[in-house]
Amino acid sequence: MTKALSHPDYPAFLAALKDRILHARTSAVRAINRDLVLLYWDIGRGIVEKQQTAGWGDAVIETLAADLRASFPGMRGFSVVNLWRMKQLYLVHTSPEFLSQAVRGLKTGEAAPEKLSQAVRELVAVIPWGHHANLLAKLSDPAARLYYLRATAQFGWSRSVLLNQIKAGAYERAVKDKKTHNFTLALPEDFAEQADEMMKSRYNLEFLGINRAVKERELEDRLVSHLQRFILELGYGFCFVGRQYRLALGRKEYFVDLLFYHRFIKALVAFDLKIGPFEPEHAGKMDFYLNLLNEKERGPDDKPSIGIILCAEKDDIEVEFALKTKHNPIGVAEYQLQAKLPAEFKGRLPTAKQLADAVREVLPLRK
Repeated sequence: MTKALSHPDYPAFLAALKDRILHARTSAVRAINRDLVLLYWDIGRGIVEKQQTAGWGDAVIETLAADLRASFPGMRGFSVVNLWRMKQLYLVHTSPEFLSQAVRGLKTGEAAPEKLSQAVRELVAVIPWGHHANLLAKLSDPAARLYYLRATAQFGWSRSVLLNQIKAGAYERAVKDKKTHNFTLALPEDFAEQADEMMKSRYNLEFLGINRAVKERELEDRLVSHLQRFILELGYGFCFVGRQYRLALGRKEYFVDLLFYHRFIKALVAFDLKIGPFEPEHAGKMDFYLNLLNEKERGPDDKPSIGIILCAEKDDIEVEFALKTKHNPIGVAEYQLQAKLPAEFKGRLPTAKQLADAVREVLPLRK
């Protein structure tokens, strides 16, 4: 063994070099991806402009695809389908409908049209082409498209995570559904916005396969045993810290059901599970836990800890009043254990009460 290998500083030196190499490789991949997406953007723009100014028809796309493949036989990506996507990429993200969403979503204010277009182009460029192919195929709503673009750029979603988020209706639950929290009162404006984006109004836990009444500990057991899927449902950036996380105060102990750390907003996120509806006292308990987390577990550079009460149902007005006097950031969200009944069947099937009444009528006849 050489003298360098036996030196106590060598492991740290090697680890630092590995991190540097990985960072350089990641940066190189991102740069290549950015150049590729911008190339495809320019190809799409060129096709659109020629069709508008020179009157070229759609047949030019097949001709162009064949000529590009012949000129660059070693390059992939010049299929007819891909050229159609390039045209669509440009048209979709320069449409008035998408740009009107971008004014609000990218907070460009009264920026000149060319600056707004440049901001959109830069956002599009940081998203891998494979992600764009999925977004173009699956989304038509400009607001939803912007939401998933921003979330992918911010949280670094992989293609599979992006598809999972679209399938689970992350946009509808994160933006359209009403969220109940006190983030704007308890946090600085920029951090409150990040916390709001991190939280969903409703969490889909159908993957747990629960179709009967359960206790809170069993719900917690199921979530931990399906931790990977639960983290996918929470959203990218959540790192699991522990379950029944112990917090000591004097001679007493307290336990947080599930504790996570969000590596992008840099804050601890505590989940308190409730099998029944939200009750005002739940907010007081969570506020107490957050005080302990901030005092005993929060790192020097961490943001204030956030609490999320996950319950079977909630009354928004009750939640609002319960959180009004709390100084710590607390959100209340519902969870869904089973798929909702399709709209066309509502009113056609008996309710649980009607079924119970029918059973009571039949049982005496069997005696």
